[in-house]
Amino acid sequence: MTATSDRDPAWAADLDPDTEVAVLDRLRRAADTGERVVVAGHVAPDGDALGAVLALHLALGAAGARTVPAIGDMPPTPPSPPLDRLPGADQVVAAARLPDASEVDLLVCMDTASVARLGEVARYLDAGVTTVVLDHHAQGEVFGDLRLVAPLAAATVQVVARLLDGLSLPLTREIATCLYVGLVTDSGRFGYQATDASAHALAGRALAAGVDQAWWHQALFASRRAAELSLLGHGLARLTVVPEVALVHAHVTAEEVADCDDASLDSLVDLLRSADQAEVALALRPTTNGGWKGSLRSRGTADVGRVAAAMGGGGHRLAAGFTVTGSPQEVTDRVVALLKEG
Repeated sequence: MTATSDRDPAWAADLDPDTEVAVLDRLRRAADTGERVVVAGHVAPDGDALGAVLALHLALGAAGARTVPAIGDMPPTPPSPPLDRLPGADQVVAAARLPDASEVDLLVCMDTASVARLGEVARYLDAGVTTVVLDHHAQGEVFGDLRLVAPLAAATVQVVARLLDGLSLPLTREIATCLYVGLVTDSGRFGYQATDASAHALAGRALAAGVDQAWWHQALFASRRAAELSLLGHGLARLTVVPEVALVHAHVTAEEVADCDDASLDSLVDLLRSADQAEVALALRPTTNGGWKGSLRSRGTADVGRVAAAMGGGGHRLAAGFTVTGSPQEVTDRVVALLKEG
């Protein structure tokens, strides 16, 4: 049984039917036989990665599998607010406490474009654990035994919801909440180009299942800590425009970012993209090892996924990221050169 129909969304055309059947069969077997399944998202998970992990964890676990939701951060870092309020977030297992590979029957990787983004969870791949990859990144490393990647989908949670339908698993309020948060965050509040009718349809199903969208809107988009507001101020004070490539960029220092998480960098780059001169926005924050984490956004013309991939990172055409060494000016110069090539 597959989740296909005559009214499939356009993004589903990228899913190989045979692979989809194989994934459904593998997940069904895990539930029917009580297999131990590690469901993992990328390090420093966003709403889509964590929402996808927890939705499958809750659904497959209720169906009989022994699911272990995981994020491969070392040292372990709990989900940041308000994502820590997602149903099942308190069950996420730190990498240091994950079961040995010999005790794991299946690994499911969510929203992860490269093995490196799995962090400590990648050890399961090294040990040969059967791996399913569910993703919507157009560019990235090919890994895993079964891969369902839908580059035109607005979020990975759409792929997860499709599989849950294919498995005839119920859409509870808790599962719907995880799907909704992943969808509303990765679609830019339903404003990005990948947002199609199927995204709104899934949101409608989630609301019908009881999701408190007003609470989540307030928590996700209308609440900021004073430390984040201060960080945004420092970043905006360094706003610089590179007219020849319509790039607006800024960086923050280690001292300024000390009390903020990666979501704050996303807030900064989204503000930079709103500048009327911007086609591309770049925000940089220092990493603990002396490098820089870059977040890129495009208004639509430039492919920042290509730029990020050339910098050793990855992402989507309109939103991507990377981590590199060098000074802020050197990193920006590399981005400008890559934008000129495209």
